[in-house]
Amino acid sequence: MSHSALPSHLRVDGVSFSYPDRRVLTDVSLTVSAGERVGLIGENGSGKSTLLRIAADLLTPDAGTVTAPRTRRGASAVGLLHQQPPFDPEGRLHHVIETAVAPARAAAQAVASSAEKLGTTPESTSAQAGYAAALAEAERLDAWETDSKIASMLAGLGLANLSHSTPVGDLSGGQRARVSLAWLLLHGPDVLLLDEPTNHLDDAATAQLHRTLLGWNGPVLIASHDRAFLDETVTSLVDLDPTPTPETVVSSDDHDDTGSGLGITRFTGAYTDYLAERAGARQRWQRQYREEQAQLRRLQAAVGESHTVGHAQWRPRTEVRAAAKYFADRNARAVSRRVNDAKARLETLQRDQLSKPPGELRFAGIPARPDRAPTQQPPGPVLQADSASRTGRLAPVTLTVGQGDKWLITGPNGSGKSTLLQLLAGLLEPSAGQIQRKENLRFGLLTQNTDLPDPYEKGPGRTAQDCYIDAVGRARAEEHPLRDFGLLAIRDENRPLRALSVGQQRRLMVAILLADPPEVLLLDEPTNHLSLLVATDLEAAIETFPGAVVLVSHDRWLRRRWAGQHLNIEAINDDHSRNRTPEEGPL
Repeated sequence: MSHSALPSHLRVDGVSFSYPDRRVLTDVSLTVSAGERVGLIGENGSGKSTLLRIAADLLTPDAGTVTAPRTRRGASAVGLLHQQPPFDPEGRLHHVIETAVAPARAAAQAVASSAEKLGTTPESTSAQAGYAAALAEAERLDAWETDSKIASMLAGLGLANLSHSTPVGDLSGGQRARVSLAWLLLHGPDVLLLDEPTNHLDDAATAQLHRTLLGWNGPVLIASHDRAFLDETVTSLVDLDPTPTPETVVSSDDHDDTGSGLGITRFTGAYTDYLAERAGARQRWQRQYREEQAQLRRLQAAVGESHTVGHAQWRPRTEVRAAAKYFADRNARAVSRRVNDAKARLETLQRDQLSKPPGELRFAGIPARPDRAPTQQPPGPVLQADSASRTGRLAPVTLTVGQGDKWLITGPNGSGKSTLLQLLAGLLEPSAGQIQRKENLRFGLLTQNTDLPDPYEKGPGRTAQDCYIDAVGRARAEEHPLRDFGLLAIRDENRPLRALSVGQQRRLMVAILLADPPEVLLLDEPTNHLSLLVATDLEAAIETFPGAVVLVSHDRWLRRRWAGQHLNIEAINDDHSRNRTPEEGPL
C-alpha cells in the first residue's frame, strides 16, 4: 500500500482481490475526501468488509493501490471498526478507554514537559520550537478536553452505567461492540472505516454516532445495511453490486450469475433516492442487454449467410468463359464486402457489449405448513408473560401473544429485550412472574449471534450446504432445498462455512430456522447484517406469516413501517442493575 503525505483523502485505485475460491473485487476505484461520508452498500459477500480491510492495510490487494494518510511518526492514520476489537478483550473498561486516548494524554504531558524545559532555558531556540510543536499537537488532539469527551462518548453510547473496573470480556456482545466503537471514535484517526457500526446500537447511541460523524473532519467510509442511518448520515453511496461495464462481461453460460464486486456505481444523494434510481437503472440495463443480444444473434447469422449473393443456383445466361468469370468475380467481391462488414460490426458489438445483468437474490418467503396454520390450532393465546422478570437483566414485563399476532419489542440498550426473547423461548426461567406457552407448539428463536457450528468441528471443508443438512436433517433439506429460499447464491452453498461473510452466515441461520417453520417465531434483530433487498423481503414475509411473531429490533426503517403491535420496555433502574448476581451472567 502506498501512503500520501496529505491526510485529506482516502483513495482506492484499481483494486482487485480474490479469495482462493472466488473473486470479490475487480478494478474498484473511489476517492473519499475530507469531510465526506461515503456509504458502501451491496449484496452480502460483495466485498464491502474486504474493501475496508484493504483500505486499513490489513489485506494486500491482488492489484491496485490505496493511498491513505500517515501520522508524523509514520503510523497509520486509518481506524477500522470491524468484528475483532482493537484492544485486549480481557482488559478492564478503564484501561481499554485509556489506551484509546493515550495519544491525547501523551500530547498533554508533552506540553507540560516542554513548558518546564522552556522555563529553565527561555532563550533556547530548540526549547521554544519544542514547546510550539507540542502545543500544536495537543490542540490538534483537543487534549485538554479528553475527560469530557470520554464521559460524553460513554453516555451517548449507553455505557456510562458500567463500572470502569468491569472486565470487557464479561460484557455482552452488544456492549463489547459499543466499547469497540467508543474506543475507535475516542482514538480519533484521520480516516474512519466503519463496518456495520449501528448493529447493537439503540436510538440514543445511533444519534451519538450520527452527531460524531457529522463533525468528523477526515474521510469516512461506512459499510452498512442500516437504511435509516444511510439516509440520514452519508453524503454519497457506492454500490459494489455489478455494473454494466464492458470490462466485466459475465459468461451467459454461467448458471449462477449472481455476481459481486465487478465495478461500482456511485450515487450522490440519500438512500431513499438511490432505491428509485437503482430500480430504473436495472430496468434499462436489462432492456439494453436483451436488445444487444438480439442484435448479436442477427449479426452472427448474417456472417454465416453472407457468403453468397442472390440465389445459390443462379448461373449466368451465357456459358462464355469470360462472362462466367466476370459474374464470379463480381459475386466474390460483393460477398467479401458483406462478410467483412458484418464481421466488423459483430466484433465491435462483442467487444463493447454490456455484461449480463446478474440475478438478484430475493428471499422467497417462509414455506407454508397448512397442518400448522392458526386455523388448525386450538383458540387462545400462544404465549403469555405475566410480570416476568430476570434479576439485573429485565424489569417485570406483561405480554399476551395471540395466534397470528405480530409484536415489535423496542427499548434502549440494556432494557432486556434479548433476555425477554430467551424467556419466551424457554431458554431462561424468570426470577419472578411466569411465562406460559401453549402446549404442542414449536418456538423458533433467531439470536443476534451467529450460532452456527464451529466450521472446523467436522473439518475445514464443511460447506454451507453441509451445515444446512446437519441442522435440518436430510429429509427436510430435500423437501426444502437451501437454494429455494433465495438467500444464498448457488456458488456459495458449496463454499466452506468459514469463508462466508457474516451476512451470508446470517442468511444461512434464517434458512435453517425456516426450513421447518415453527408456529411462533422469536426474532432478535433479524435484519442485522442482511443486505438491503433481503432485509426488505424478510420484513414482507413476516407480515404475511400465518403464525405469531415476536420481533426485537433497533432498525428504524423497519420500525417506521411496522403495522403490528408494539411494546416498548425501559431499561431497569441502576440499583437493580448493580445488584446483579454473578450467576446472572452478562447484561
